[in-house]
Amino acid sequence: MKYSLGIDAGGTYTDAVLLRDSDEVIIASNKALTTYPDPLGGIRNAIDGIDHEYLKDVKVVSVSTTLSTNSILEGTGFPVGLILVGNYEINKDLPTEHFVQVTGGHNYNGIETAPLDEEAVRVFAAGIKDRVAAFAVSSYFSIRNHDHELRVKEIVKEATGLPVVCAHELSQDLGAFERAVTAFFNAQLIPITENFMSTVEQYIVSKGVDANVFMLKCDGSVIGIRSALEKPIESIFSGPAGSLVGASFLTGNDTCAVIDVGGTSTDISVINDGVPDMSESGAVVGGWKTRVKAIKMETSAMGGDSDVWVKDNHVNIGPRRVIPLCRAADIYPGFLDQLQTNPMPSKGLIGKNFQPTKFFIRTGYDPIDITDMEKEVLGAISETPTSLREIKYRLKKYPSAKHIDLLLQKRLIQTIGFTPTDALHVLGDYEEHTVEAAQIGAKYLGSLCKRDAQEFAAFVKQEFAKNMASDLMSFFLEGIPKNEIRKIFDIESPTKFKVEMPVVLIGGPVVAYLENLKEILDADIVVPEFSNVGNAAGALAAKGIRRVDFLVRPVSMAAPDWEFYVFSEKGRMNFYEYEEALEYATTTGKEMIIQYMADAGLDPEHVKVDVEKEEIIPDGWDHPLETRIRVMGVGASLVEEE
Repeated sequence: MKYSLGIDAGGTYTDAVLLRDSDEVIIASNKALTTYPDPLGGIRNAIDGIDHEYLKDVKVVSVSTTLSTNSILEGTGFPVGLILVGNYEINKDLPTEHFVQVTGGHNYNGIETAPLDEEAVRVFAAGIKDRVAAFAVSSYFSIRNHDHELRVKEIVKEATGLPVVCAHELSQDLGAFERAVTAFFNAQLIPITENFMSTVEQYIVSKGVDANVFMLKCDGSVIGIRSALEKPIESIFSGPAGSLVGASFLTGNDTCAVIDVGGTSTDISVINDGVPDMSESGAVVGGWKTRVKAIKMETSAMGGDSDVWVKDNHVNIGPRRVIPLCRAADIYPGFLDQLQTNPMPSKGLIGKNFQPTKFFIRTGYDPIDITDMEKEVLGAISETPTSLREIKYRLKKYPSAKHIDLLLQKRLIQTIGFTPTDALHVLGDYEEHTVEAAQIGAKYLGSLCKRDAQEFAAFVKQEFAKNMASDLMSFFLEGIPKNEIRKIFDIESPTKFKVEMPVVLIGGPVVAYLENLKEILDADIVVPEFSNVGNAAGALAAKGIRRVDFLVRPVSMAAPDWEFYVFSEKGRMNFYEYEEALEYATTTGKEMIIQYMADAGLDPEHVKVDVEKEEIIPDGWDHPLETRIRVMGVGASLVEEE
């Protein structure tokens, strides 16, 4: 008997799922708390919860992780030198202080606009080689001609021996600045991902597992681990991609919408005929727009661990993530007594950071670049839950909300507070942790808005459900302001939004919101078995998906039917016949897809290939001004045949 193992290292939990290959049935699953800053501990604990007798027969392991996303968001990636070639107009910040702009680049037809300044590249590389871990290069219109990027790569490797990432290797889309950012982050993530995956591989081998290892990408497809290490940036948002594919697999619906409720956020996405809907633009992470192809997704900063706080009789959810009261009572001995005796702040102090349910702890990160006042406040906070009263006692005054915010932003402290997870504990919908702590918190916050503990918890749960429904409809109703959609769910009305495809709920205790959502939406809402480990199931159920784009253009507008350029990630090719250019694009695209599947460890014999063609033909022209060809292949799932 053969088995497959799926692993998802998420923000709160790390999940493991064991699948029997012969009938694709999940026979075991396990959840463990994710460990920071090294997620290996969580992965080890998740795997160790699976019966070891099965592990020796595991032949496929697939991993999804938030490691790349978090590294970018937290600014913990390795330093990178960025080389910009050509006429870049840098009117915005760059993600690194180590950069240079040199002469060179090409035009939209791939014709060199200026020779590459090779000496400037050598001087820059030699000058910073001891301060960076890798280099990234982006040349103007490199998607039309790669020559300058490839030459820079050669020069830098000769001068430093460090890894070099070229922008054209990652994207064939227009947008020189965005391609540069994409190359930079990819270079920054290479050492992190290499260390993570090699450690995972070593641990799997130590458990007696001899298997092919894959990584889930943010477009919902998978790639062999060696290939994944070349483009680690493609793993950003692989968690939501895993939930989307997992929802389809767990329910048997090739077409469905998915609401994935995590600890930090709620993500909405859609899969059609087994293929995830893709974003028309690149993924945005940490405020940086990239050219990475990712699933189309609506994300809100609202999860099970979102901060619930009350001010001026109004209940707020998020956007900050905190440790739930019920979980803090499990982790820290004596916290329950602290919470019970915590005094209510005066009315003038009440705010986001000043609540009767708020406590703070140090994260253990070393402080860098903090002011004297921030240092003083940080010194008043312990590694165990510290109340505002204790901070005041140590400082001889209350800390300002501003300084608390700054320490939170710098990840030097973390908050404990009331969350939607606590609300579910109060209502008896979910009782994984200490219920009494959640009840005390609901009583405190309820008193600030004239509700008892049960009423307050029920209100938080209903608001959370309304926000979920609003996020879903915002995904479908593009162009309509999200806040306007949200208002509709507060109106007493006999009407409902109707959703024509199944809506699948994935994540933790999502079943608790099922009835609330059914009252709000006219939809077939499904909570599948193993919904709490849907992302890990998705890592296994993902298929190999490869898209190859070609652009065909006349060499000269004066003679548009005489000679043609074909642009692709292979470079620029010339053809005298239009049909010959089309044949090259189609044939080459299919060959690249088959090779990709083989390199990924997937069976190239079971690949479905489709070709899409879009032509722009001006009036009076015999041949198109521009032809775009997309060749897309979908390979078999990871699960091996018995």
